[in-house]
Amino acid sequence: MNVDKLKKMAGAVRTGGKGSVRRKKKAVHKTTTTDDKRLQSTLKRVGVNTIPGIEEVNIFKDDVVIQFQNPKVQASIAANTWVVSGTPQTKSKSCFKIFMA
Repeated sequence: MNVDKLKKMAGAVRTGGKGSVRRKKKAVHKTTTTDDKRLQSTLKRVGVNTIPGIEEVNIFKDDVVIQFQNPKVQASIAANTWVVSGTPQTKSKSCFKIFMA
């Protein structure tokens, strides 16, 4: 086998720098599911309750509006904590001038 080819293959499996262990592939950690589970357990400890029947949530921020259609809203009034989860859409504030009087 060619020496240059071997050096090239050896360099491809080293994920760190010089002196690090060679690995066949770089491990990819999945943090999104663990973060979501940790958040849900913390919210359960705070004592949030689901509020049914909310069709839309608008959050006004600077010159944009973050809009949630059919969100899942949870609240703990005693802890002054509100959680809005869902898919957000960002819109300009000019679309909502009718509601701002």
